[in-house]
Amino acid sequence: MPVIHNSSVTSPYWLPNGHFQSIYPALFRRVKGVNYQRERILTPDEDFLDMDWSLADDGEKRSLVILSHGLEGNSSRQYILGMVRLLNQEGFDCLAWNFRSCGGEMNKTARFYHSGATEDLDLIVRHALGKGYTSIQLVGFSLGGNLTLKYLGESGNNLDKRIEKAVLFSVPMDLKACSQAIIQPQNRVYMHRFLNTLKPKVDEKSKIFPDKLNIKDYKHVRTLYDFDHIYTAPLHGFNSADHYYDQCSSMYFVKNIKIPTLIVNALNDPIVPFGSLPVTEIENHPNVWLEATNQGGHCGFRPARLSGGIYWSENRALSFLRS
Repeated sequence: MPVIHNSSVTSPYWLPNGHFQSIYPALFRRVKGVNYQRERILTPDEDFLDMDWSLADDGEKRSLVILSHGLEGNSSRQYILGMVRLLNQEGFDCLAWNFRSCGGEMNKTARFYHSGATEDLDLIVRHALGKGYTSIQLVGFSLGGNLTLKYLGESGNNLDKRIEKAVLFSVPMDLKACSQAIIQPQNRVYMHRFLNTLKPKVDEKSKIFPDKLNIKDYKHVRTLYDFDHIYTAPLHGFNSADHYYDQCSSMYFVKNIKIPTLIVNALNDPIVPFGSLPVTEIENHPNVWLEATNQGGHCGFRPARLSGGIYWSENRALSFLRS
């Protein structure tokens, strides 16, 4: 589909660029009114996944939205909670799942999660279908967006017909390009934040699986690329960080997507260079739209005029799911 250039997205004047527009919501936004009920399911490799359910008030099982968070996020991130709150108000049940090690308790196997772990998303989807839903939509943010696109592309014509649409925000479709972008001096605040939460996980897991992870190797980790090369790749069956990026970047899978899918990325996203997105591929795609907003940052999208605490991205997702 033609790439949509949306210049109507305006951020507050006191959030003047992509950095401010990314950081402010992450640090200062508070979303109230979402009450989760947690459910844990077991994985085939004797691990577990924690899912947080938030059901619409009317109690009718009509449509379910499955939400996937970003790197080192979880179901309590403001961008997840804000989306869940609005969708619940509009009659959608929501299931926000937590990647392995992200739900508040360390997972049981040596592996963690990664940008291409579609087997876990597939397990979540199949579990949700077993609840009796006849209509399922997928929403993903950042890493969760890449994961969702890869899942849809891998599934192709075999995707369950009850999965109807997908909306993704701030998607790193070229993992290597984004890994290189976050190394830039102006972006290191994001990289260090991620690394600061990843290190304790490696430390904890290395005590349980000393033959799989060596915490002493962390002294060689200076960037996310280093982390992926030293830990992510070998733990998940890849030869190197480059091999991992090549096998898991959703830009290589988007061509096979068969359902209406909206990808929204801001031109001023500091983490995902717009030039890294497969624009030509999407322009010729019958089912995928790419919407380029002039503002919004990375998973930000706070509007200049805030009504009811709803962010622009939440209204945009609702509009697409209803269309």
